[in-house]
Amino acid sequence: MLIGLTYDLRDDYLCAGYGEEETAEFDRISTIEAIETTLHTLGHTTERIGRLAALVHQLSGGLRWDLVFNIAEGLNGIGREAQIPAILDAYAIPYTFSDPLVMSLTLHKGMTKRVLRDAGLPTPAFAEIVDLDDLRGLEIPYPLFAKPMAEGTGKGIDGTSVIRDERQLEDRCRDLLQRFRQPVLVEAFLPGRELTVGIVGTGDRAEVLGTLEVILLEGAETDAYSYVNKERCEELVEYRPVSAETDPLVRQAEGTALAAWRLLGCRDAGRIDLRADAGGTPQIIELNPLAGIHPEHSDLPMICTAIGMPYIELIDRIIRSAAERIGQYPPPLEVAAHDRRDSVQLYSA
Repeated sequence: MLIGLTYDLRDDYLCAGYGEEETAEFDRISTIEAIETTLHTLGHTTERIGRLAALVHQLSGGLRWDLVFNIAEGLNGIGREAQIPAILDAYAIPYTFSDPLVMSLTLHKGMTKRVLRDAGLPTPAFAEIVDLDDLRGLEIPYPLFAKPMAEGTGKGIDGTSVIRDERQLEDRCRDLLQRFRQPVLVEAFLPGRELTVGIVGTGDRAEVLGTLEVILLEGAETDAYSYVNKERCEELVEYRPVSAETDPLVRQAEGTALAAWRLLGCRDAGRIDLRADAGGTPQIIELNPLAGIHPEHSDLPMICTAIGMPYIELIDRIIRSAAERIGQYPPPLEVAAHDRRDSVQLYSA
């Protein structure tokens, strides 16, 4: 197949004047090279497309691909991860990973939690803080945890994210509202073990790959898998493989994660992060349908390494899952318009 690659290259944004934290979710060139090399090994041909503007330009110039391997995070708005999938849908070009609805929903942590809660899946009690007046009458008991509503890679999370009194809560929410210009998610703090569950596949064929426990080491920011802890994970974090066969909490977490994946309609591959409450029940804290995919430094490939799955097999399974959607789209816009013109001309003759 001819596979196009869409991505946001971190170095491009850094050169344009964006900061380290602003670009934390974007990919290094080594990730793009790893994916491309692997696709070549699998027998595919690739073309680098790049970010949203480049995709629009190439589509308008008539370029097309059998499939697009999309890892672009987007830059603006809560729906930013949905922008490229939406455009590719309009052009009837299949792509890897989830559709625009899932991408928009899962980036908005509050909306995601409402869907999970309505389905009876465990997620901590929460409130959305749009302005400081929303803190009045908050009934969730302390300690609390505060983070931006629609960020990833630990952005906006640090050693002060755990909140223990009203003054600290107000100060923290004021800071996050000003810095990120979006609502703040305040939820019950979960003091237990943190797990990240890897999943591959779509619908009924989705399955759990494995699970890593995230263990913060000496010197790490406490109580949170924060931005700093993620950026310096080699020295601050241990990723410990854990087994559902021997650990009941892991078994429960994997069952919850798979149920959430299928409920929301996530596709191809990704991760779900959970943390246990005081009673030892794993609660969903975040869904990642567009998980990092660097072969050595991203959590999903690390899970694969822990279970003995080569990186090439992960990429192949993603491609095979996405390729099942080839041919499921209606005719592209320009083809449909051409057909309509022909039919009018024939009828008029």
